[in-house]
Amino acid sequence: MTTIERIDIRVTSRRLLDERLQAAVRHLQEIAVLTGTHGILITRNGPGNFTAELSEHVPFGMTRELTY
Repeated sequence: MTTIERIDIRVTSRRLLDERLQAAVRHLQEIAVLTGTHGILITRNGPGNFTAELSEHVPFGMTRELTY
């Protein structure tokens, strides 16, 4: 998978998770608008461990979630 921006998120509470995911998505949306070619992929890698990234495998304007 090719990405041009990635944000790793590690949290210990739901409140922090919500805040950091929202901030990451807002940041990635700003970048995505410039390219017009990537969507946002949120991946849950484990408890309290997430990755938010721009992905060419997600259509522009969409956000998808993936859990391992």
